[in-house]
Amino acid sequence: MVKYELPRLPYGYDELEPFIDTQTMETHHQKHHQAYVDGLNKTLAKISGEFHPQYITSILSDLHTIPESVRNDVSFFGGGFENHKLFWETMTPKNDGDPGGKLGDSIDVYFDNFENFKKVFSNKALSIEGSGWCWLVFNQTFNKIEIVTTANQDSPWSIRKIPLLGLDMWEHSYYLKYNNRKPDYISNWWNIVNWDYVENRFAEIAD
Repeated sequence: MVKYELPRLPYGYDELEPFIDTQTMETHHQKHHQAYVDGLNKTLAKISGEFHPQYITSILSDLHTIPESVRNDVSFFGGGFENHKLFWETMTPKNDGDPGGKLGDSIDVYFDNFENFKKVFSNKALSIEGSGWCWLVFNQTFNKIEIVTTANQDSPWSIRKIPLLGLDMWEHSYYLKYNNRKPDYISNWWNIVNWDYVENRFAEIAD
């Protein structure tokens, strides 16, 4: 059986200060993300190994292959595991400003320019009611990038879209520092996006 583990962060808990505070990072990673890891492993243990030999992204892309009795739990805990894994990877204390390469070109094509892209993405994130995520995804069907939102821990993989960049809009992501000031959280998050990682991720799938 696949055994999932809490991924290590590519930076220290304090290194995203002042944009995301140390306490939030520690709690978010050690408590919340760990809970999704544990929940996913417990759920997968309920079904035999041959049902899930693939990595979680493949499972989320084809949930109907999972027994219905655990499908919702696999979606929730599996989405929570993978969503957070990408969230950590797409942040960095060494933000270099704007995206370039093929991703930068695509943003200009579909959103006119980077500033407009940020505005559209930020407004979409603010529109989320309750818990959820805002995503930049690659739509393979139409060979284009899009901005979408998902509720709770639903994964873009489950709607057949490849996540490139995601912003966690659950309260545990920002409330200790920002309270109910979601616009400030979103605005500051742009300062720590790891565009090199997102660009490379896009380049690998958009060829």
